[in-house]
Formats: sequence, C-alpha cells, structure tokens
Amino acid sequence: MWFQKLILIFKDRQLRNKILFVLFVFVVFRLAANIPIPGIDLENLRRFFQENQFFGLLNLFVGGALRNLSIVMLGLGPYITSVIILQLLTMIFPQLEKMYKEEGEEGRRRFNQYGRILTVPLGVVQAYGMLTLLQRQGAISAMSSSLLLTSILTITGGALFLMWLGELITEKGIGNGVSLLIFAGIVARTPTEIRRIALTWNPARLPSYIFFFAVSLIIIAGVVLITEARRNIPVSYAKRVRGHRMYGGVSTHLPINVNPAGVIPIIFALSLLLFPSMIANFLTSGGNPVLVGLAQGITNFLQNPWVYGILFFMLVFLFTYFYTAVTFDPKTIATNLQKMGGFVPGIRPGANTADFLHKILYRILFIGAIFLGSIAVMPSIVQGVTGVMAFRFLIGGTAILIVVSVVLDTWRQIKAQMEMREYERF
Repeated sequence: MWFQKLILIFKDRQLRNKILFVLFVFVVFRLAANIPIPGIDLENLRRFFQENQFFGLLNLFVGGALRNLSIVMLGLGPYITSVIILQLLTMIFPQLEKMYKEEGEEGRRRFNQYGRILTVPLGVVQAYGMLTLLQRQGAISAMSSSLLLTSILTITGGALFLMWLGELITEKGIGNGVSLLIFAGIVARTPTEIRRIALTWNPARLPSYIFFFAVSLIIIAGVVLITEARRNIPVSYAKRVRGHRMYGGVSTHLPINVNPAGVIPIIFALSLLLFPSMIANFLTSGGNPVLVGLAQGITNFLQNPWVYGILFFMLVFLFTYFYTAVTFDPKTIATNLQKMGGFVPGIRPGANTADFLHKILYRILFIGAIFLGSIAVMPSIVQGVTGVMAFRFLIGGTAILIVVSVVLDTWRQIKAQMEMREYERF
C-alpha cells in the first residue's frame, strides 16, 4: 500500500519536484556541515567532543557540524532563539502582537523580517561565545584577533545561510523548513551511531539496548497518537438564498488537534534548556573563583537526570500552551465562521463561539501538553531509575521524538497536496 502511494507521489510532477528540492537542500546542508572554519585541529576537537557530554548534545542537533567546527556549526540556533524572543515579546508589546495576529500576511512578513534581523546579532554573540569557550576548554588553539573576527563572520554567515535554506524549503518545498533541517541533522548521525554500536558491541550491554528499543517504541507510538488525535467540533451553515439559488444548509466539523504546536515546543524547550549549561561551561573556565563555583554548581544541578527531566517537562508543557496561544486564535476562527454563515449548534455566533472554542482548546491542550511532556522526559525517568546508557539514552529519546513528529507532519502535508491534486483533476 505504501509503495503504491510512493509511486503516486513521484508520478505527480509538482509534488515530485518539491520532494527532490528538499532532498537537494539536505545535500547542500550536509556539504556545508563538513566545511570547517580555517585554522582548526580537527582531531583534537573530536577528542574533546567524545569526552564532553554537553557538547555532544549540541553536536547532535546540528548533525555533527559543531564537532567539525564547520561554517554552520551554530545550526539554526540563532534563528530559533530570535523567534522565541519575538514571540515572547508579543505578550508584552501590543503592537507586535497586533502585527503578528491581526495584520494578515503582510504583518507576518514584517514579523519574520524582524526575526531575520535579530538573527544576525544573536549569531555574532553565539559564535564569539562558542569559540571563546572552546579555546578556554583547550579544544582549539588560541586565535589571533583577525582570525577570530573572520571566524565569527563566517559562522554568522553560515547561520544565516541555514536560515535561508529553511525558508526556501518552507516556500518551495514541502513541510516546515526549520523542522526538516533539524531532522536532517539528527538523521545524519544515525549511520555513525549504528557503526559505533557495531564496533563496540558487548553482550553484557544487551539489557541496555533492549531498554532503549522498548522505550523508543513507546515514544514512537505516543508521538503518533498525540499528533494524529483531534477533537471534531460540529459546525452548521445556515441556508442563504442568492438570486434563484439556495446555498448552505450543510453540516461539517472543525478539527482541533490535541497538540496543535507539533514538535516546536520540544525544539524551543531544548534551546532554552541548553542555554544555562552553555553559560555555565563558559564561566567555569574564568578566573573568578565565585563565578567558577557558581558555574560548577549550575552544571552539577542540570546534570542531575531528575532535575533535567522536571525542567524539560515544564518547558515542553509551557511552550505547548505558549506556541498554541500565539498561532491559534479562537476569536479569529469564530469571526470567520460568522462571516461565512457558520455556527456551532447550541452556541451563539461571535464572542460566545470564541469563548467555547477557547475552552475546548485549552481542555484538550492540557492532555496534549501532559502527554507530550511525559514522552519527552520518559528516557530521563528511565535513566534516573536504572542508570542505563546514561547520556546517550537521553539523547536517543529526544531525537526520536523530534524525528517522528517531523516525519508525521511532513507526511500529512504530502497527503494534503495529493488530495488537492485529485480535486483539481476532478
């Protein structure tokens, strides 16, 4: 069945070209991830990443680009951070919120432009901080001022290049460009990890692999369930007479997903959760004993699997609500329904419908946020109880969560494109 669908996808010229375009961008991304900045001892750098768990996690989500100290070593971090900052500011500045929610496509375009502009200073700061941190950790040799400036500009340019590739995928390809590039970065490490497991195979570690496999299946099943689950709200359209014809009088439903935010809360939560660890690692190498002690305390605190799990759960839960509040507006939906003559049976059009949708949304969103947060921290819980595969186990659960969510979201968009083509032929 799936093979027949695959044939149908590639028979459609437009859909085939979109998928091939996405694959081409993946190839460009992987080539860029293997181009190092000048003046780097790669062997010394790789040894450092093998010994440092925190940087190993950062390296995972940029597809090994950080381990190679490539021109795209920051990945989409600066752009994601700028989006988080701007969306948080919409709750503080009414004008920004109005631009994002009420000014339509033009407002979204201006909002996105502000995000691109903010990416530049964030990229410069993160590039400088990362290079300085790696120098203090002894992973790379000391850089001259000119080499440091050149490297910062190159890395910032690489972050902007990835941002551009992500927007190209969203515009000309299929799926969400940012999510797909993060997906490509994670999947790119899979052959290396399989090879590592094969070379270091030890029958005594078989229970660890079984644990990982079992929890991975639970995570995959949970993500599929929560991504596909939705609440259908019945909607009826009043009969209207236009000329000599009668329109309306039909009943349909308005689907509301249990988790409308998709994988975005996980990406946002990870970005914020890694930030304190990055700052703490930066301060550990400083000369001030007070700051060093504080940084070591923060590092030890965050390395506790229970603390990490609780913080991760809370951030995923909060970002699920936050991102949904930013992107899903019940008031706008109720207004559009009223304009088209639609209404929810038993509910008055307008403000009452908006209140009803708001209540339904946040009831089911509570279930979605709890479930998504639980799936996200499940590997951390197992790690705290059993101590199995301490850090790689935690990475594996988070990576699977993102990969499955992105695959489901992209497949849903491909199916929508196929159905649209069928309607056009009809």
